[in-house]
Amino acid sequence: MALPKSIPLILVEEGAVKAAGLSKAQSQWATGIGFTGQRGKLAPLPADGGGLGGYLFGLGTGAGRPALLTGLASAFLEPGRYRLEGAIGDPTYAALGFNLGAYKFDRYKQMKASPELVLPAGADAGEVARLTDAAYLARDLINTPSNDLGPVAFEKEIRAFATRHKMKVKAIVGDDLLKQNFPMIHAVGRASAEAPRLMDLSWGRAGDPKITLVGKGVTFDTGGLDIKPSSGMLLMKKDMGGAANVLGLAHAIMDAKLKVRLRVLIPIVENSIAGDAFRPGDVLPSRSGQTVEIGNTDAEGRLILGDALTLGDEEKPELLLDMATLTGAARTALGPDLPPLFSTDDALARALIDAGLASDDPLWQMPLWAPYDTMMNSKIADMNNAGATPFAGSITAAMFLKRFVRNAKAWVHLDIYGWAPEAKPGRPFGGTDQGIRAVYGMLKQRYS
Repeated sequence: MALPKSIPLILVEEGAVKAAGLSKAQSQWATGIGFTGQRGKLAPLPADGGGLGGYLFGLGTGAGRPALLTGLASAFLEPGRYRLEGAIGDPTYAALGFNLGAYKFDRYKQMKASPELVLPAGADAGEVARLTDAAYLARDLINTPSNDLGPVAFEKEIRAFATRHKMKVKAIVGDDLLKQNFPMIHAVGRASAEAPRLMDLSWGRAGDPKITLVGKGVTFDTGGLDIKPSSGMLLMKKDMGGAANVLGLAHAIMDAKLKVRLRVLIPIVENSIAGDAFRPGDVLPSRSGQTVEIGNTDAEGRLILGDALTLGDEEKPELLLDMATLTGAARTALGPDLPPLFSTDDALARALIDAGLASDDPLWQMPLWAPYDTMMNSKIADMNNAGATPFAGSITAAMFLKRFVRNAKAWVHLDIYGWAPEAKPGRPFGGTDQGIRAVYGMLKQRYS
């Protein structure tokens, strides 16, 4: 069966309408509607014989142009098959941007149609597909409400993911967490109707460099006994965004067959309120042997990550990297679009930032400022999970996590938001991928 005819999406740089290959009538049309190639402007283009001839899309000037700018066009196009023409630039990123902008979370909608793209000449089809799929996986998981993605359902999703990728997988669930020495994961999740659990996935040859990814998997966060206000709970289905992005990253790594021994650790809990919820003032043991006084039950993500990081650190990986929707302080410092990056290896941090800039997935390095370590001191335990002051919240959270990393050659912590509060190029409103392309790009350079 023949495919339907594709519709041209003509990419035009600012002031370059005459070079866009339009007919005289179409050029006059563009002039008449004031289209000059303004960044982000999408305009229908009539065919010379009448009807729709395609669309014009403005790229603006080259300075500071996002690699995924085509995503602003696909977000507003009607369903159909499109092809890119004009000033395409890098065909791989032009195609990727289109796909990411066309994303729609339609699980709960009857109408399920999005614009599709005919891959432009020169585009790396495999790269476009794997990075599209990685982003869609992360977004779908984050956007799914907690009633359909609690700890049990999330484990099922992860097991299905592991099966698709032929990964080894095991789960430690409920009281077995205590028996196998993951007391903080158990304490945070024990008040939920669905038991806490730790997912442990692995892939690759044992002799290849060990890359271990850890993702925060809080399927919903009430704040615990230090309960959040109702406004603070509205987006808490996204508190497993770190785990979702780690799974998207793992997909890209395995699909590209990078030469690494990959391990993925995902502690899954729901931070709920019940008679057996952990309390402010409690002192929790940890897998590392350190004790933690609970200054705030809403600082739960760092607790479950602490146990998971300790496990990952025990086998001395080349890289131990975690992603987590961890602190509001990170958003206050850098906003929703720019995740802070903390690392024990400055050269690695620079490589990650460069890879993020190249792939329109920005990161910004923040300091592991040793003098702030004392902000987590406790009078009765080895540390306090909330800190003594409201200052430098994303830094102190990172310093807390660093206490559980002792053996890894390098450690990286990404405090992501996992949510697009307004549409940006390649990032529609809602749950979003952050850090996947940056980390994948760095790993691809090192381990292809």
